[in-house]
Amino acid sequence: MKHTILVVDDEQAIREGVRDLLEDNQYQTMLAESGEACLNQLQTEAAGVIDAVLLDIWLPGIDGIEVLKSIKQMRPALPVIMLSGHGSIETAVTATKHGAYHFVEKPFSDETILLTLTNALRLN
Repeated sequence: MKHTILVVDDEQAIREGVRDLLEDNQYQTMLAESGEACLNQLQTEAAGVIDAVLLDIWLPGIDGIEVLKSIKQMRPALPVIMLSGHGSIETAVTATKHGAYHFVEKPFSDETILLTLTNALRLN
């Protein structure tokens, strides 16, 4: 069974790069360019097929931490891996407190994303 990963980032190049990496490694993907789009997708019928979320911290509109809080209210067991190009220890701690599985700083290696995702999915 292929896992479906929702990739949420406001930068198109990052969304598409992560999508290509995941699809090359036998994952199915869904993409969202904002926190609002992410939450909308999680509220549709397709939400049941989403197995994990790769979520950027810095998003226009609703930021990643607020999106994370909403995801955890909707689907507490859904693994959410936070991505940030402006990471700080404080932000990582905040994300973890609100239920993020892990925090990955940009630029990240393909291996880091794949290993983190594999480990997160193994827990569910």
